[in-house]
Amino acid sequence: MVTVHAADEILEILDLVKDPEIPVVSVRDMGIIRRVEAGGDRLKIVITPTYSGCPAMEVIERDIAAILKLHGLSDFDVETEISPAWTTDWITEEGRQKLHEYGIAPPANRGKAALMGQEAVACPQCGSSDTVLVSEFGSTACKALYKCRDCLEPFDYFKCV
Repeated sequence: MVTVHAADEILEILDLVKDPEIPVVSVRDMGIIRRVEAGGDRLKIVITPTYSGCPAMEVIERDIAAILKLHGLSDFDVETEISPAWTTDWITEEGRQKLHEYGIAPPANRGKAALMGQEAVACPQCGSSDTVLVSEFGSTACKALYKCRDCLEPFDYFKCV
């Protein structure tokens, strides 16, 4: 039987699983780990994709299984839930900070105003809010491409969902 105390340890182990598309954040930082169920003889890890067509989910499932096995766990299931849908509200504060430090503007969580040109997105390089939307699609479908008018650097903005 997996205990609640062990579930906390499992979450710490899951912090080692990095997002394959943004390797500076863990899947836990991104809010992809919905919950750990630690009842009965098997452990259940429930995950939610950042969007329904996320191509990284198979890799994430495989990486979760690999890290759990590496830590001596073999009686577990990794299940995907799509409802309710993932939201950028689930990104941890630490995750937002890591995104910023990596050069990705974290989601403003004020709706889609930034993508409609109604709200400035601060440049993660220099901090300027004199930025312009270049494309609604950045390096991945969940990010938009912006450019800073002050430092002239392009950067991704993680879209609010």
